[in-house]
Amino acid sequence: MTVTLSSAPVQRLNNGVEIPRLGLGTWPMEDAEAENAVRTAIEAGYRLIDTAENYRNEQSVGEGIRTSGVPREDIFVTTKFNREWHSVEGVQEACKASLKRLGLDYIDLLLIHWPNPDQDRYVAAYEGMERLREQGLVRALGTSNFKIPHLEKLLAAGHVPQLNQIQLDPYRRRDDIVAFHEGNGIATETWSPIGRGDSLLGDPAITAIAQAHDRTPAQIVLRWHIQSSYLPVPKSGNPQRQIENLDVFEFELKDDEMETLNGLGQPDAEIVDADSFGH
Repeated sequence: MTVTLSSAPVQRLNNGVEIPRLGLGTWPMEDAEAENAVRTAIEAGYRLIDTAENYRNEQSVGEGIRTSGVPREDIFVTTKFNREWHSVEGVQEACKASLKRLGLDYIDLLLIHWPNPDQDRYVAAYEGMERLREQGLVRALGTSNFKIPHLEKLLAAGHVPQLNQIQLDPYRRRDDIVAFHEGNGIATETWSPIGRGDSLLGDPAITAIAQAHDRTPAQIVLRWHIQSSYLPVPKSGNPQRQIENLDVFEFELKDDEMETLNGLGQPDAEIVDADSFGH
């Protein structure tokens, strides 16, 4: 089965750029695994591929894009850069290095991977990204793992990201930052959308809903993301799992099922703290 773009809709970002509503995450895949995963995902219908400098797989991701046979303009590529490039000129260098590794002429979405508030240079980094967009090297700009205070500082400097990519799943609801995103026109993209080393997919509430819909638990969780207006980027190198993960646009969760999933939030669920972690 191949899922086409018609069944994987797009969302318009606040600058008019359209982004597919579900993509492929590529961490921690490297080398041949990353190349094969990207190629099989694109062949299955994925059009959003998410990578990063720190994943050390940009070259392999680029090879997967090229060997897929799908035109470059039909694929939305996201990458991110590390803390050493947090300056106006540093971002120029980081972007050109990523483009070289990817083998591409432009990046669809460039993200500051972590705010790294200890060095406090992410505003300058965003200014550098604005220049890249003016040069036509980047189509859309955003952040990753930014908390509300980090975003507030960007907004105060006149910068409104198109998107903030955060760790979020039914156990990790993040309602406060999602509301902030919605209030400022920032899209919410989610990494590790089906959990991270915990029992989320084995949760009885999720497995019961999956059984009712004749779907996998992962499909139920990803559908929850879609109906919550999030942009999930699940990682999988398994072609069949990739197909299953993308096949979430032909069914809908009932209101009571959404309420059940919304009620699974765990206040003590581990979330990577962007004030103390970053690269």
